[in-house]
Amino acid sequence: MQLRLPIFPSGSTLISDCLGVQELDGLVQYIANGLPVYAHKKDDLQSFRFITSNFIHQGLCRKVDIERCFHVSEDTVQRSYKLYVNEGADGFFGVDARKGHAHKIVGECRIRIQKKLDNGQSVNSIAKEEGLRESAIRYAVQQGYLKKKTSQPHLREQR
Repeated sequence: MQLRLPIFPSGSTLISDCLGVQELDGLVQYIANGLPVYAHKKDDLQSFRFITSNFIHQGLCRKVDIERCFHVSEDTVQRSYKLYVNEGADGFFGVDARKGHAHKIVGECRIRIQKKLDNGQSVNSIAKEEGLRESAIRYAVQQGYLKKKTSQPHLREQR
Protein backbone atom coordinates (compact mmCIF):
# COMPACT_ATOMS: atom_id res chain seq x y z
CA MET A 1 0.00 0.00 0.00
CA GLN A 2 1.33 3.40 -0.98
CA LEU A 3 1.15 6.30 1.48
CA ARG A 4 -0.48 9.40 -0.02
CA LEU A 5 0.91 12.68 1.12
CA PRO A 6 -1.61 15.46 1.56
CA ILE A 7 -1.27 17.67 -1.49
CA PHE A 8 -3.17 20.92 -1.41
CA PRO A 9 -4.01 22.98 -4.49
CA SER A 10 -2.04 26.16 -5.07
CA GLY A 11 -3.72 29.16 -3.52
CA SER A 12 -5.07 27.21 -0.56
CA THR A 13 -4.36 28.21 3.02
CA LEU A 14 -3.46 25.59 5.61
CA ILE A 15 -5.62 25.54 8.73
CA SER A 16 -3.69 22.63 10.23
CA ASP A 17 -1.29 19.96 8.95
CA CYS A 18 -4.10 17.98 7.34
CA LEU A 19 -6.72 20.65 6.67
CA GLY A 20 -6.77 23.49 4.18
CA VAL A 21 -9.17 26.02 2.73
CA GLN A 22 -9.44 27.94 -0.51
CA GLU A 23 -11.88 30.35 -2.08
CA LEU A 24 -12.93 30.04 -5.72
CA ASP A 25 -15.60 32.23 -7.33
CA GLY A 26 -17.33 33.09 -4.03
CA LEU A 27 -17.28 29.48 -2.83
CA VAL A 28 -15.19 28.46 0.19
CA GLN A 29 -13.88 24.91 -0.14
CA TYR A 30 -12.35 22.89 2.70
CA ILE A 31 -9.75 20.26 1.88
CA ALA A 32 -8.78 17.42 4.22
CA ASN A 33 -5.62 15.51 3.32
CA GLY A 34 -5.80 16.78 -0.23
CA LEU A 35 -9.46 15.88 -0.83
CA PRO A 36 -12.39 18.34 -0.85
CA VAL A 37 -14.72 17.61 2.05
CA TYR A 38 -17.06 20.59 2.35
CA ALA A 39 -17.97 23.82 0.57
CA HIS A 40 -20.24 26.79 1.22
CA LYS A 41 -20.85 30.28 -0.14
CA LYS A 42 -18.42 32.92 1.04
CA ASP A 43 -21.06 34.87 2.98
CA ASP A 44 -22.73 31.82 4.61
CA LEU A 45 -21.72 32.43 8.22
CA GLN A 46 -23.84 29.62 9.71
CA SER A 47 -22.21 27.00 7.46
CA PHE A 48 -18.77 28.39 8.30
CA ARG A 49 -19.42 28.12 12.04
CA PHE A 50 -20.91 24.65 11.68
CA ILE A 51 -18.13 23.14 9.58
CA THR A 52 -15.27 24.67 11.56
CA SER A 53 -16.84 23.38 14.79
CA ASN A 54 -17.21 19.99 13.15
CA PHE A 55 -13.51 19.96 12.21
CA ILE A 56 -12.53 20.86 15.78
CA HIS A 57 -14.79 18.11 17.15
CA GLN A 58 -13.27 15.54 14.78
CA GLY A 59 -9.77 16.54 15.84
CA LEU A 60 -8.73 17.80 12.40
CA CYS A 61 -7.75 21.17 13.88
CA ARG A 62 -7.76 23.11 17.12
CA LYS A 63 -9.81 26.15 18.08
CA VAL A 64 -6.70 28.30 17.91
CA ASP A 65 -6.07 27.11 14.32
CA ILE A 66 -9.52 28.44 13.29
CA GLU A 67 -8.90 31.72 15.13
CA ARG A 68 -5.55 32.28 13.40
CA CYS A 69 -6.55 31.18 9.92
CA PHE A 70 -9.83 33.10 9.70
CA HIS A 71 -9.00 35.96 12.08
CA VAL A 72 -12.03 35.36 14.30
CA SER A 73 -12.23 35.86 18.04
CA GLU A 74 -11.72 33.12 20.59
CA ASP A 75 -15.22 33.77 21.98
CA THR A 76 -16.85 33.29 18.58
CA VAL A 77 -15.11 29.96 18.02
CA GLN A 78 -15.91 28.83 21.57
CA ARG A 79 -19.62 29.72 21.27
CA SER A 80 -19.93 27.96 17.92
CA TYR A 81 -18.18 24.85 19.19
CA LYS A 82 -20.34 24.74 22.32
CA LEU A 83 -23.47 25.04 20.15
CA TYR A 84 -22.19 22.21 17.93
CA VAL A 85 -21.51 19.92 20.91
CA ASN A 86 -24.86 20.66 22.58
CA GLU A 87 -27.21 20.80 19.59
CA GLY A 88 -25.36 19.53 16.52
CA ALA A 89 -26.45 20.73 13.09
CA ASP A 90 -29.90 21.75 14.39
CA GLY A 91 -28.25 24.49 16.44
CA PHE A 92 -27.04 26.10 13.21
CA PHE A 93 -29.72 25.16 10.70
CA GLY A 94 -32.77 24.04 12.71
CA VAL A 95 -36.06 25.82 13.26
CA ASP A 96 -34.75 27.75 16.29
CA ALA A 97 -31.39 28.59 14.71
CA ARG A 98 -32.36 32.29 14.73
CA LYS A 99 -32.13 32.57 18.53
CA GLY A 100 -31.41 36.10 19.57
CA HIS A 101 -32.52 37.57 16.26
CA ALA A 102 -35.69 39.53 15.78
CA HIS A 103 -38.31 37.74 13.73
CA LYS A 104 -39.65 39.79 10.87
CA ILE A 105 -43.40 39.87 11.01
CA VAL A 106 -44.59 40.41 7.45
CA GLY A 107 -47.38 39.49 5.06
CA GLU A 108 -50.12 37.13 6.20
CA CYS A 109 -48.49 36.70 9.61
CA ARG A 110 -48.73 40.45 10.29
CA ILE A 111 -52.39 40.50 9.23
CA ARG A 112 -53.28 37.55 11.50
CA ILE A 113 -51.46 39.07 14.47
CA GLN A 114 -53.07 42.47 13.93
CA LYS A 115 -56.56 40.89 13.92
CA LYS A 116 -55.77 39.10 17.17
CA LEU A 117 -54.45 42.31 18.73
CA ASP A 118 -57.61 44.13 17.57
CA ASN A 119 -59.71 41.47 19.32
CA GLY A 120 -57.84 42.16 22.56
CA GLN A 121 -55.86 38.91 22.66
CA SER A 122 -52.71 39.01 24.79
CA VAL A 123 -49.27 39.23 23.21
CA ASN A 124 -48.24 36.11 25.12
CA SER A 125 -51.03 33.95 23.71
CA ILE A 126 -50.50 35.31 20.18
CA ALA A 127 -46.78 34.51 20.39
CA LYS A 128 -47.52 30.93 21.43
CA GLU A 129 -50.09 30.43 18.66
CA GLU A 130 -47.87 31.92 15.95
CA GLY A 131 -44.64 30.29 17.12
CA LEU A 132 -42.94 33.64 17.71
CA ARG A 133 -41.30 35.29 20.66
CA GLU A 134 -43.26 37.87 22.61
CA SER A 135 -40.38 40.29 22.13
CA ALA A 136 -40.79 40.10 18.34
CA ILE A 137 -44.42 41.18 18.59
CA ARG A 138 -43.66 43.86 21.17
CA TYR A 139 -40.88 45.20 18.94
CA ALA A 140 -43.25 45.36 15.95
CA VAL A 141 -45.76 47.28 18.09
CA GLN A 142 -43.04 49.64 19.34
CA GLN A 143 -41.86 50.31 15.78
CA GLY A 144 -45.43 50.94 14.60
CA TYR A 145 -45.72 47.89 12.32
CA LEU A 146 -48.53 46.59 14.53
CA LYS A 147 -51.03 48.53 16.62
CA LYS A 148 -51.98 47.24 20.03
CA LYS A 149 -55.51 47.88 21.24
CA THR A 150 -55.32 50.33 24.09
CA SER A 151 -57.77 50.02 26.89
CA GLN A 152 -59.38 53.29 27.89
CA PRO A 153 -58.99 53.98 31.57
CA HIS A 154 -62.34 54.23 33.27
CA LEU A 155 -62.86 57.75 34.35
CA ARG A 156 -64.40 58.24 37.74
CA GLU A 157 -67.33 60.50 37.90
CA GLN A 158 -66.52 63.55 39.86
CA ARG A 159 -69.02 64.61 42.50
